[in-house]
Amino acid sequence: MTSPSGATRLFPIVGDPIEHVESPARLSRTLLERGYDGLCVPLNVASADFDAVMAGLAATRNVDGVLVTMPHKAAAFAYCSTSSQRAQKLGVVSILRRNADGSLDGDMLDGLAFVKAQIDHGAHPDKARALLLGAGAAGSAIALALLDAGVRELVVHDTDDERAAALVNLVSSRTDGRATAGPPDPTGCDLVCNATPLGMDAGDPLPVDLARLTSRMFVGDVVSGHGPTPLLRAAHAAGCLTANGGDMVEAAQHLMADFLLSARHRAA
Repeated sequence: MTSPSGATRLFPIVGDPIEHVESPARLSRTLLERGYDGLCVPLNVASADFDAVMAGLAATRNVDGVLVTMPHKAAAFAYCSTSSQRAQKLGVVSILRRNADGSLDGDMLDGLAFVKAQIDHGAHPDKARALLLGAGAAGSAIALALLDAGVRELVVHDTDDERAAALVNLVSSRTDGRATAGPPDPTGCDLVCNATPLGMDAGDPLPVDLARLTSRMFVGDVVSGHGPTPLLRAAHAAGCLTANGGDMVEAAQHLMADFLLSARHRAA
């Protein structure tokens, strides 16, 4: 990677915690591969400081975009003057870029990146039965992407029953009854998708009963930067194909670069 200069364009990633994010190195590499003088830098931003930081970034003229990770994806949506249809539906964004007039345009790429990572590593979502664990910002985006990829049935589980029901209701317009709320039971599923943070910390409970995993299942996990999670270690032991959070981050890089570098492009 070349050294940054005064002409380098900046794309901070804001989150809390931030030490495990992988996009600073990966997106910076992708921008370099495209011949673009840009740099992704991590910023540890607490929720109480988010508005102040966003105001500062908006006033910083060499900041052309912002990547957003937990817990700021809903708060960042409020800063968008324009946004994609999926971001509007979900009320969250994972990435922002400057419009020509200086305002911000946002999109939510987590679902697209997750599904791409699954397919790249051998998953077949079309006509599959999928269990989705977690109905937060990332889980909601993944639900939309799985349905768009053709899953025949989507079972959504969250420890908060109301949040799971709200996600099922949110996607109801495009599901034809294919999405339901249910228990964290992978039995009979082709895809098992962990969109919770379980696995980030030692001692986290397991998102599913590992004894119910079978070799016919594909298991995907959003947790990155922590090595193989207990869920993925058990999936490997059961003979499952898997995709980890790092695979999702890698799948996101070209999606993010396309978005950030296409000033006149509006995401679908």
